[in-house]
Amino acid sequence: AHAEDVGTSLYFVNDSIQQVTFSSTVGVVIPCPAAGSPSAVLRWYLATGDDIYDVPHIRHVHANGTLQLYPFSPSAFNSFIHDNDYFCTAENSAGKIRSPNIRVKAVFREPYTVRVEDQRSMRGNVAVFKCLIPSSVQEYVSVVSWEKDTVSIIP
Repeated sequence: AHAEDVGTSLYFVNDSIQQVTFSSTVGVVIPCPAAGSPSAVLRWYLATGDDIYDVPHIRHVHANGTLQLYPFSPSAFNSFIHDNDYFCTAENSAGKIRSPNIRVKAVFREPYTVRVEDQRSMRGNVAVFKCLIPSSVQEYVSVVSWEKDTVSIIP
């Protein structure tokens, strides 16, 4: 070890961030999951290795290494920005480390209806009901109970 290396380090604060899903009406702030001593220079990149640049009122990288995606309207959606893989690097005199890719995905708030599929069965027989959730929201909605006339029948 060299004298200048004493007390230097680079480390991951949280390397378990793999996906960030956010509402287009709220936006999101994503801290770089790395740090160091002395203070590391934090930078964000697309998974392709391309540098991130600021897009006014859309995307901004703060001086502290935080990536911010601002709220936006559906007409301002850009898959290059709002549905892409990013990663962050931390660099200081100890070296340079790279975070795993982080999937960033914006979702839109839109009305939807969950319904029960019609079934036919003879009295005394078993009927199997299926909850139909629109595919556009399926990964964000889960069935937590079944009700009949506002009374829970299956918790």
